[in-house]
Amino acid sequence: MAKILLTGGGTAGHVTANLALLGELREKHTIYYMGSKDGIEKELAEKAGLPYFGISTGKLRRYFSLRNLTDPFRVIGGFFQARKQIQAWKIDLVFSKGGFVAVPVIFAAASLGIPIICHESDFTPGLANKLTIPFTKKICCNFQETVSLLPKGKAVCTGAPIREELLQGSREEGLSLCSFSGEKPVLMVIGGSLGSVAINTAVRENIESLGQNYDIIHICGKKNEDKSLSDLAYYRQFPYVNEELADLYQAADFVISRAGANVIYEILALKKPNILIPLPKKASRGDQILNAESFSAQGFSVVLPQEELEENPAVLPDCLEKLHENKEKYIKAMEASKERDGRKNVLAVIQSVLDGKS
Repeated sequence: MAKILLTGGGTAGHVTANLALLGELREKHTIYYMGSKDGIEKELAEKAGLPYFGISTGKLRRYFSLRNLTDPFRVIGGFFQARKQIQAWKIDLVFSKGGFVAVPVIFAAASLGIPIICHESDFTPGLANKLTIPFTKKICCNFQETVSLLPKGKAVCTGAPIREELLQGSREEGLSLCSFSGEKPVLMVIGGSLGSVAINTAVRENIESLGQNYDIIHICGKKNEDKSLSDLAYYRQFPYVNEELADLYQAADFVISRAGANVIYEILALKKPNILIPLPKKASRGDQILNAESFSAQGFSVVLPQEELEENPAVLPDCLEKLHENKEKYIKAMEASKERDGRKNVLAVIQSVLDGKS
């Protein structure tokens, strides 16, 4: 039985992928979590029943900020705090999901000669992973194209670890939650936890034509509900979902989504024909565009640029109609993907490193 330390945080996405590994890991090993003292990773790890240790951390910024002058000292402090606790726990392996909170943890583990595995979600490595990759034994990544961007011999294309419970929802429960009969296909719209103004606007501008052919589940983001549409029988708005997500996914026949790494791999694992509307470069570093292009090239998704949608919202129902006509082609492509079971693939890499085979 090994002692494995999970790290990563700053956003929920960095943590949920770690927690997706817990079921199988806890059957064989003792698991710990290390992150910042008050970040979201602390709340989620403790809720999962993991021993947690918080350290001082500093954010890694590409832009000018006075905190860039003080945060390096926090990282140095976090390094020594992490090193001491890693020794106390007698950790055998570190698995990192990335984010700035993982940097001092990985540096500390490397200084002790402990093997490190990291996971990169996006098409191109983020800054935290770029800093820590030289110290890792293996790098798991989501996209085959990413392998060529990483050190030769270290990278393994695994896909993303998806929570097991997300794959075990009930279509009947999802339909009941929305008061849908199931007679029409169900369209699910996801704009991220905060919602997407562009996607919300396009869906609502086309609500009448969409509602003729679909029952619609719209996860619109907090404070983004449109009360004037609440009485439509075919339209259900949710500002945010958590436990209900598995059932809503099972109820859905088609999905419209942003192209964040976590959500698109959920869609892939569930084999849902989908339209991806990635965040444009003006609002991001462009990784969602690369994510979407990769899924399109593999035959998993239809990509609709946000600029095109904003210029002509009527393109959305036309795009959905083409997706509907070719849904079996997309399902078949997703079924053939070796990265659909990212959790199993990542666990295999962890076990291989523990066994000394990698």
